[in-house]
Amino acid sequence: MTISPGRRLLWRAWPWIKFGGGVALGVLALWVVAGRRGELSGASHYLSHLRWPWLAGAAVVELGSFVAFAVVQNRLLGAGGVIMPLGRLIGVTLAATAIANSIPAGPLVSSVFAFRQYGRYGADRALAGWTLGAVFVTAAVSLALLAGAGLAIAGAEGANLDLVGVTAGVLVAAVVLGVLFVQRRVAVWLVTGVIQLSSRWLRWPQGDVVIRIDSIVVRLTAVTLTGRRIVSAVGWGLANWILDCGCLALSFVALGLGVPWKGLLLAYGAGQLAANLPITPGGLGVVEGSLTVALVAFGGAETSTVAAVLLYRILSFWIELPLGWVTWAVIVLSDRRTEPMPEMSRNSGTAEVSW
Repeated sequence: MTISPGRRLLWRAWPWIKFGGGVALGVLALWVVAGRRGELSGASHYLSHLRWPWLAGAAVVELGSFVAFAVVQNRLLGAGGVIMPLGRLIGVTLAATAIANSIPAGPLVSSVFAFRQYGRYGADRALAGWTLGAVFVTAAVSLALLAGAGLAIAGAEGANLDLVGVTAGVLVAAVVLGVLFVQRRVAVWLVTGVIQLSSRWLRWPQGDVVIRIDSIVVRLTAVTLTGRRIVSAVGWGLANWILDCGCLALSFVALGLGVPWKGLLLAYGAGQLAANLPITPGGLGVVEGSLTVALVAFGGAETSTVAAVLLYRILSFWIELPLGWVTWAVIVLSDRRTEPMPEMSRNSGTAEVSW
């Protein structure tokens, strides 16, 4: 099938167009915020009276969320018989997050980076690709569970924010996605059926491509996802979100403010769902706005809530960017001096965390 030059040009330019649109929306958000100088000046007053021990605690908790996410990847790679050191996975997580949050087509580039890092420790292409998909599913399911818990805690006040339908829909969709992903027979049947139909009606794929795809499908059936491993991965996924939410809670404490516990989980879940919308890099402007609006709706003072949310984003977004890029540089330089590991022989044994 021939692609027209105009369509090819649009396809190549689309990541930059989306990034430019995101930046424009971010500038618009900053312009709107600039019109609320009273709240910002009040927020700066709170930020100038930080409780440093609590701030350090918030930073440690945020780092813990990266560790938990690295353990999720360790558990899922272990399902295919590959052991990747946890320290390396923490570095890959920091670097990939910085890439995803700061460049055009960042999520795609960060996925390629993680894919290659998995391969350096023995994961073949099938397992590395499967792990990326499993990480996404685990994150979606655990975030949906957390948002559902937040909705239950918020009660009637949460219903007034019109988040019941959205949260329930996301929860059901995430659980269905997780079930389909775990049920490999269903996945294999769907993939095989699509390939057969495409080969019959579109005459693609054919020949060696079909054989290669079939070998990948067969390879994925060897991945052992036991019930214990599923619970472990989802549990560490929940730990990732809970620790990140804990950073938000400690941001209130570090400013000498009371934590709006009743609406915290629901507001946090809504903010993270907004962060995953492809609008601005890392949800810049979108997360801050959604968190502030939701927390103020639960009785938080607008000025103090703005200050706490800004402090949380400094710890969880802005500081992470230079730290992640430095980590990326260290990993790249290290990779140039070492040879990748050969693909490991696959087994169904348990792969433990290794430093």
